[in-house]
Amino acid sequence: MTDILTITLNPALDVSTSVGAVIPGPKLRCDEPRYDPGGGGINVSRAIKRLGGSSRAFAALGGETGATFKALLEGEDITVELFELDGNTRQAFAILDKSTGQQFRFQLPCPAWPGEQSDRLIEALKPHLIKGCIAVLSGSTPTGVSADIAATINRLAVEHGARLILDTSGAALTAAATNPGPPFFLMRMDGAEATEVSGRNFATPVELADYGKQLIEAGVAEQLVMSMGEKGTVGVNLDQRFFCAPPKIKLLSAVGAGDSMVAAIALELSRGGSFRDAVRHGVAAAGSAVLTPATELCSKATADEILGRVVTEEV
Repeated sequence: MTDILTITLNPALDVSTSVGAVIPGPKLRCDEPRYDPGGGGINVSRAIKRLGGSSRAFAALGGETGATFKALLEGEDITVELFELDGNTRQAFAILDKSTGQQFRFQLPCPAWPGEQSDRLIEALKPHLIKGCIAVLSGSTPTGVSADIAATINRLAVEHGARLILDTSGAALTAAATNPGPPFFLMRMDGAEATEVSGRNFATPVELADYGKQLIEAGVAEQLVMSMGEKGTVGVNLDQRFFCAPPKIKLLSAVGAGDSMVAAIALELSRGGSFRDAVRHGVAAAGSAVLTPATELCSKATADEILGRVVTEEV
């Protein structure tokens, strides 16, 4: 099986709890909190573990929060490749209002990166990008890091014989969509992100597949995985255009669905599976994740059951 390395530049210690009702003014007595190591690539590593695989997690961590974060991740039997930062790793809070069932989410800012830290990052990554490995760069970009950092890391991966899967957002995704090359091995985005990047609306899988094909022909990526939420997910490369639709699933929490999808895709590809089968596994894992509360990720048993009910058609 191919080695998988996840890369998380902006991790967060996730704190989740619940309260009777969220109201302004008085102190609100919360229930016992839960602490989870979070952030795009970290969640991918944790989901891979739940799906029966293994990975190494390259994470930028700092301070007391970073030390707690690392201990929690190692407690889940995930190998941590530490990139040490100045300042504290950020925290994120998810508060469930039990009176309404609504969830409130708060993100604290990350420590800003000085310019030389990005250069140090590239040097630190080099020994971990093993020839033949699948690297997953997932999550947001820290303050002070250039928006084109994904393209820089991709060039490094290609030089070392690794393949990079990219799942990011905001300015970093916009920069990636004009990647001058070499192409990313695989990019994932959802329909809303495709709209944000292109300025166009996508009402159907065919329209989304058309846009994905344009990005591939422009040399941005070799393969695109483009999610339309509960409707399903489009997979596109030079030779294939297909749509994977999950069965009807009652949503409990969408948090972690995208990370679970990327985890299943990376894991299936690392096992020698086809692009089509990888996307099918990704849709099943995402479906499993939405059945779990708060920041919980996918379940292998549930993902395996959903997989048999994923419908795939050409678009």
